[in-house]
Amino acid sequence: MTRPPLSIQDLAPVSKGSSSQEALARTRDLVRLGEALGYQRLWYAEHHGMASIASSSPEVLIANAAAATDRIHVGAGGVMLPNHVPLRVVETYRTLEGLHPGRIDLGIGRAGGSDSRTLQALRSFGGEAFPEQFAELLAFEGGSFPPDHPFAEVDAVPGGITLPPIWLLGSSGASAQMAGQYGIGYAFASHFSPTPAGPAFHAYRRSFRPSEAFPEPHAILCVSVICAPTDAEAKHLAKSMELTWLSLRSGQPQPIAPPEEADAYPWTDAERAFVSEQSRLWIVGSPETVVEAIEAKAQEAGASEVMVTTTVHDYDKREESYRLLARAWGLPES
Repeated sequence: MTRPPLSIQDLAPVSKGSSSQEALARTRDLVRLGEALGYQRLWYAEHHGMASIASSSPEVLIANAAAATDRIHVGAGGVMLPNHVPLRVVETYRTLEGLHPGRIDLGIGRAGGSDSRTLQALRSFGGEAFPEQFAELLAFEGGSFPPDHPFAEVDAVPGGITLPPIWLLGSSGASAQMAGQYGIGYAFASHFSPTPAGPAFHAYRRSFRPSEAFPEPHAILCVSVICAPTDAEAKHLAKSMELTWLSLRSGQPQPIAPPEEADAYPWTDAERAFVSEQSRLWIVGSPETVVEAIEAKAQEAGASEVMVTTTVHDYDKREESYRLLARAWGLPES
């Protein structure tokens, strides 16, 4: 079986003992490494109000990454549309496409990506408004408002530039049919969702209508991976993820702690049970272990592409994880 392409999702993770500035600087290091190792694309997720994540402005990170590379596709994974005015999204991503033609992706999500107070500060719309917002975005892009619509005479600028390829993001399958009907790409967040991706991908392909940007359906499976030279070392590095998820569950997100802090933490039985359940979504191990697990997930879901996100405390170990995986997967290094 031919292995699907591999890509990267970057959250700009902030490690304890480091700074947000270093986390942001490391995003450039990672996209350059991803390009050299043969990864297909790199997406930045939009999150707000989380001490462990610095990627609150994907469009800024995209511009920075595209300027530092030549081949790899860079994009949003994604723009959380309830936090944005559709016209502004069209303007921003047309600008990025104009600066780096053919290399930008526009992934769009229907959630806000934060807690309720932060979303209130962002003036975020509720998720129920998503279909209307998305239709408005496409109408600005295509100039397809009815003549009597109040926005019919509004020009989205810069003109003469089309939006980059659009992808809908999902974690439950709710967006799958919608993505297929619009003839756009679809990405499923298996890195945090316990819902199986296979049914969502099937619904997406069943409803798919070819478009200029997507003559065929393209389904991306997003997975959480920690790869190290041995299974034991990978499991040790994954202890940082345990504390990270525990802090998110408590509503008090913290920078990513070193594994030794997880060893010293006074775990309760309930906390251990929560982390044990959450860790079932992670792929952790040596290159051989990780490749086998990713192949099985991708084949089971019917994925066209696999997108990997890696969260560990040590930035160098994070880069090593992507390096080991790329070589074990057989990506064409440049």
